[in-house]
Amino acid sequence: MSTGELILGIESSCDDTAAAVVAEDGTVLSSVIVSQASLHNRYGGVYPEVASRAHVDKAIPAVRMAIEDAGIRPKDLRAIGVTRGPGLIGSLMVGVDTARGLGQGWGLPVLGINHLRGHLRSADLNERRVSYPALILLVSGGHTLLAHMRDQDTISLVGSTRDDSVGEAYDKVARMLGLGYPGGPVIDRLALQGQDRFGLPRPMLGDGLNFSFSGLKTAVRRLLESDPNLEAADVAASFVAACLDVLTQKCERALVEYPSESLVIVGGVAASPQLREVAGKLCESLDVKLCLPPLKWSTDNAAMIALAAWDYVRAGQGTDLAPTSRLSIEQY
Repeated sequence: MSTGELILGIESSCDDTAAAVVAEDGTVLSSVIVSQASLHNRYGGVYPEVASRAHVDKAIPAVRMAIEDAGIRPKDLRAIGVTRGPGLIGSLMVGVDTARGLGQGWGLPVLGINHLRGHLRSADLNERRVSYPALILLVSGGHTLLAHMRDQDTISLVGSTRDDSVGEAYDKVARMLGLGYPGGPVIDRLALQGQDRFGLPRPMLGDGLNFSFSGLKTAVRRLLESDPNLEAADVAASFVAACLDVLTQKCERALVEYPSESLVIVGGVAASPQLREVAGKLCESLDVKLCLPPLKWSTDNAAMIALAAWDYVRAGQGTDLAPTSRLSIEQY
């Protein structure tokens, strides 16, 4: 590829330090993700101060490795795209300051990218998958929302969680069961060994397109308090079944209200095999294309940030580099 056809992405919104080099068509030349899971496992969740300090140590080495793995030099880059929010403010500051310094040293523009828009683009990494109009279900440790995209550049938020995200609920239930952090993968694996026996609530199931998972999390806690000897696999299976019922029924309702060619499911919870299975059945019944990122692009990564940065280049956006803990999916 010739000079200027690549973007370096940097992602540090939470507990993983990531860097990647991506072409405008979504081709990923390199992707480096430095996990902090072992640092946060003892706390049962992300400890923000520990996360930001780890980013300080790992950001430059991750960028160096991404550049080397891509077989390029800084002069081959068009720009640097860095997550400016939403996320943990200390972690975001490290990423933005790293990008600023590199941009100044290399003579490259630096673009501030909305992490949520990065997730939107993860489904098109290495292969164009999404057809528009599209309904987006973004499910992660920090976010649960539904958005409608008339085209690649027109996004409308149509539903969101009023409290916990589904990924946060997964992590907290995993902690209740003594399963460690991160909780999503281990809860899903354990659920496959159990049965939906406990009839846990399906919060806000009949209430529009918004979500609530706090009550479900509390119901699991009370269930375990009533009998600490319950089979953990059955508790996990009951919890996962409740989550899937809510997510799929909300998606079905949204697809009726906002007719779409594609249902795009992104974010860390999109890696759930159970969610992928039930979403596939829903889309087959509605004759809608299901678009999922490969598993390695479901969780936080810098490749999605770099691909989103290309959208910012075309739209003339990204000049705001102020880190912020809150951003709507509709914002650049």
